[in-house]
Amino acid sequence: MRLNVTPPPKSSPESEPTPQSVARRSTLLFLLFWLLVMGVMYLAMQYFLKPAQAKVTADGAVRIERGMDGHFRVKGYVNNQPVTFLVDTGASSVSVTDALAARAGLEGGQKTRFRTANGERDGRLVVADEVRIASLSVRDVRVGTGYTGEDSEDALLGQNFLRFFDVQMSGDEMLLRPRR
Repeated sequence: MRLNVTPPPKSSPESEPTPQSVARRSTLLFLLFWLLVMGVMYLAMQYFLKPAQAKVTADGAVRIERGMDGHFRVKGYVNNQPVTFLVDTGASSVSVTDALAARAGLEGGQKTRFRTANGERDGRLVVADEVRIASLSVRDVRVGTGYTGEDSEDALLGQNFLRFFDVQMSGDEMLLRPRR
């Protein structure tokens, strides 16, 4: 009896991974893993740092919760354009970015130089028809332009708005009550 045994085909050098190809593939997978981790962390930070919605209490006060970063931020409007206000009790006026000023129709005004915690900057003083957060609004508010926030919708909510309300801070919340 005769057995015909054929030897298995010899593998070519191209079919076996080389140390360089293994290293490249490992590096690529490592980078993809960390990009995915960083993307998830970025989205989580965006979610946790976004301002909580202002709540209107039964007596007409607006409650603003302190953010994870220690600041009070609240969604609002300047001339019906959405903004995210950073409540700044040390700022003398409401301030907006140039992009927001353009969208809100805040044109003209008086050129001025602002002294801020981050140094001096050029801008303009204009009058907004309305500045509003939740149920609280003030008409004919002077607004400074040229604010440099992280986003074009960022703005400062300063004393020329806050002075119309009783401001009370307690723990991690701020209450703005209309004056009677």
